[in-house]
Amino acid sequence: MSEKILVVDDECSIADLVEVYLKNDGYQVRKFYNATDALNCIKQEEISLALLDVMLPDMDGFTLCRKIRENYLFPIIMLTAKVEDIDKIMGLTLGADDYITKPFKPLELTARVKTQLRRYRLYNAQEPVQKEISEISIRGLHISKTSHKASLNGQELSLTPIEFNILWYLASHQGKVVSSEVLFEEVWGEKYWDNNNTVMAHIARLREKMHEPARRPKYIKTVWGVGYTIE
Repeated sequence: MSEKILVVDDECSIADLVEVYLKNDGYQVRKFYNATDALNCIKQEEISLALLDVMLPDMDGFTLCRKIRENYLFPIIMLTAKVEDIDKIMGLTLGADDYITKPFKPLELTARVKTQLRRYRLYNAQEPVQKEISEISIRGLHISKTSHKASLNGQELSLTPIEFNILWYLASHQGKVVSSEVLFEEVWGEKYWDNNNTVMAHIARLREKMHEPARRPKYIKTVWGVGYTIE
């Protein structure tokens, strides 16, 4: 059965165009023009990925993203007409995995969809591709690659797949400083571009979930001008 893509956009012409391109690539599409109907769909069907417009009539896309993340881990790509960095960062900190700014090229959007789905399948595979370390424990922080879960002092952390992968990569390179460029290319599997705030936004959200003080974090530390490390 082909994967189901949720498309939520109140601009009918854009939603229809995205639907055509996704169906041409073999995906099933569940298309809605408001957040309420989209949430009802998610409860009834197994969604593989969601494309969410920021401006919706009944609920903004950021709020919809947050509600989805309360119960689901499938990839979310935000569609936004706003180009300010703060808007992009907001979507990422609320649990989105990627964003694309309107107007966009349909082929670019479908490429982003394929990338997110491929990454999600890779990191949620039932069996590891090769034998490797599957458990890491660091001062009360326990991470299991097998179950794709992490806990801190016995309390399970509610992490998105991207957040988990960031934490795992840093922990598996304990004692080493990992640059934003390397972290982005290893976790996202894409080329890093200048002035990319994606890593910073996800690190901030990860620290928040770990109840880490911004100025004196115990685990994920910032080495200014270099990158991040777990000592």
